[in-house]
Amino acid sequence: MLAITKESTSKKVRAKNEVSHKKAAILGLQHLLAMYSGAIAVPLLIGAALKFNSTHMTYLVSIDIFMCGLATLLQLFRNRYFGIGLPVVLGCAIQAVAPLEMIGKKFTINTMYGAIIAAGIFVFLIAGWFSKIKKLFPPVVTGTLITVIGLTLIPVAFQNMGGGNATAKDFGDGKNLITAFLTILIIIAVEVLAKGFLKSIAVLIGLVVGTLIVGAMGMVSLTPVSSASWFHLPQFFYFGVPEFEWSSCLTMMIIALVSMVESTGVFFAIGDLLNKDITEEDLKKGYRDEGIAQIFGGLFNTFPYTTFSQNVGLLQLSGIKTKRPIYWAAGMLMAMGLLPKIGALVTIIPTPVLGGAMLVMFTMIAVQGIKMLVKVDFSDNNNILIVALSIGLGLGVTVYPQIFQTLPQTVQLFLGNGIVVASLSATLLNLILKGRSGLK
Repeated sequence: MLAITKESTSKKVRAKNEVSHKKAAILGLQHLLAMYSGAIAVPLLIGAALKFNSTHMTYLVSIDIFMCGLATLLQLFRNRYFGIGLPVVLGCAIQAVAPLEMIGKKFTINTMYGAIIAAGIFVFLIAGWFSKIKKLFPPVVTGTLITVIGLTLIPVAFQNMGGGNATAKDFGDGKNLITAFLTILIIIAVEVLAKGFLKSIAVLIGLVVGTLIVGAMGMVSLTPVSSASWFHLPQFFYFGVPEFEWSSCLTMMIIALVSMVESTGVFFAIGDLLNKDITEEDLKKGYRDEGIAQIFGGLFNTFPYTTFSQNVGLLQLSGIKTKRPIYWAAGMLMAMGLLPKIGALVTIIPTPVLGGAMLVMFTMIAVQGIKMLVKVDFSDNNNILIVALSIGLGLGVTVYPQIFQTLPQTVQLFLGNGIVVASLSATLLNLILKGRSGLK
């Protein structure tokens, strides 16, 4: 009876907090713009490395966007087999870029897609076993991990604020910096002065107004829109039938494990935002969806997909934490994937404008982690040691990933990711310093 009452109360709360479809569409667009640059970065980087022609690149980007929407939709649609049912957005796993480039150059592009499919099957099969790591994530570990997720993303925001390419001559140019900080000021102004719904779309307003201002300065080009095609359908095995090579498959399985660790942190962060306890069953279904998304990525010749952390900050900032806006975001992504000309319209947002918005969102993720750490008993020196060392190691690896360059390539795939290093550090230190009591 008590469980029924809680479920009924939960439904009433969700209904009360739900937004209209009109507002949800606008919020969905905000989520889309927040993740778009990260979503198209992977096909652009891999396509350039493997010397794809313009036709192949067009397919790669547009269908990748379509798959981001499909993967997100499957994650939202909770059922008995897969789908975590939380307001999450899925996009390409950026950590997969270097391994995929390596596989594509050493073997063939078809070997690359065979490895993606194998990794997806691997994730789906181990989802139940991997979900049991929940007991290894008490507040001191979870709070540390989420804090590190936010902090390790901040350099990405700064790079975009400077222009995107740190080696370019105009990196940090006055126009880029003015644009980035102007975007931040616009978001702050909306947050402080606006009320109601306008306040919840502060990031969207910052992106749009920032782009218009920069456009008036002559820094926006509409060439990508005019050159894009109107319609494009996804195709199975567009580049050829997948080929399976054991070392390539093993490499992508390792990358998949890295993504699963990151996704775990995101799931817990959203659970904390929603005041929802993330169970083993939730984790299992969430991992399974990512496995299915990776399999589809290989079949349609795109990429591995994972839960994006940048959208967590947007949930916190907007205050709207229901799934309806994410459904709209998923639908828009799929439509944009089928209509490349519309998808290209989003690419005209200047990199510094995106960087300014990213800084706001990523710092919000870090603050969410800090809020979780506030609940930790820091009168216990062991907790201080766990948090301090894990954050230090995570940030250190993020700044200097080459510190492990003398280790075997397989080990580097794990330890070159600051989030994974922080997660391993926090988990192991918690077990070593606190034993069974640290699992409560």
